[in-house]
Amino acid sequence: MQTLYAFKGSESDDFSKDQKFLLFSIDNMYNLYLLLISLLIEVQKRAEEDLQKKQNKHLATKEDKDPNRKFVNNQLLKGLCENLQLKNQLEANKINYWELDGEYVDVVFKAITSSDLYKEYMKTRVSDFHEDKEFIVDVFKEIIAPNEKLYDYLEDKNLTWLDDLPTVNTTILKLLRKSKANVAEGFFVPQLYKDIEDKQFAIDLFKKTLLNRTAINEEIDLKTQNWDADRIANVDYVLLQMAICELKNFPSIPVKVTINEYLEISKEYSTPKSSIFINGILDKLVKEYEASSKLKKVGRGLM
Repeated sequence: MQTLYAFKGSESDDFSKDQKFLLFSIDNMYNLYLLLISLLIEVQKRAEEDLQKKQNKHLATKEDKDPNRKFVNNQLLKGLCENLQLKNQLEANKINYWELDGEYVDVVFKAITSSDLYKEYMKTRVSDFHEDKEFIVDVFKEIIAPNEKLYDYLEDKNLTWLDDLPTVNTTILKLLRKSKANVAEGFFVPQLYKDIEDKQFAIDLFKKTLLNRTAINEEIDLKTQNWDADRIANVDYVLLQMAICELKNFPSIPVKVTINEYLEISKEYSTPKSSIFINGILDKLVKEYEASSKLKKVGRGLM
């Protein structure tokens, strides 16, 4: 949607650069995932450094000399730190942001250690994997994901990351919740694409929407004759173009799935009434396609 929205050319223009940007943006979602996972690793390291400093103080207290190492020894955090495949991915993708921007690690570390979650967790000195996992899940959900300073940092680093953030946060939470003490090495190194067809879908939807823009726009115009063109949000127009392209050119995708997907996107990115407008236009078009047998769907339950 964003790449199509930004495209200013016509159907006959070369859009290879735009397609390259589309794939670059998708790949960057994986880097965001690695960045946030690596933040957990850096927080564990920061906790270890904090204990070392306290133990080395000239006037160290009894508590400083014999600290509660429960957080530092958290089994899930330790598992992330020792995961070789994850380490290799971080190195391959050059995820070394926290080396230069360590103050944000401190911000998150202080937010964790000053929280009631942390105080409750640290009431004992030992724990099993289940307790360690539940604590990290709660920390990520309640402290890291909603952290405003971290949000501002990500916005400054890469503007497209803000749109990817909800998906990435949800993915990380799912993986943390499903993790086990003997989790496989590759567990925290998920695939960006389900398969090669998944990636090709993004390319095909982008290209086919652009290449059929004139015909698609004519269909939209016929259904919006009673609307002032200036009243139709540009985002709504792009979403209608994509939805119509998907309805007509992707026979394996159910009609309801297509419509629901674009309604949800409109709720996130467009006006409060956009979803009603888009739903009305698509509903009329689908009925016409069905009546004229233009809607070619294959497989069970695809209507």
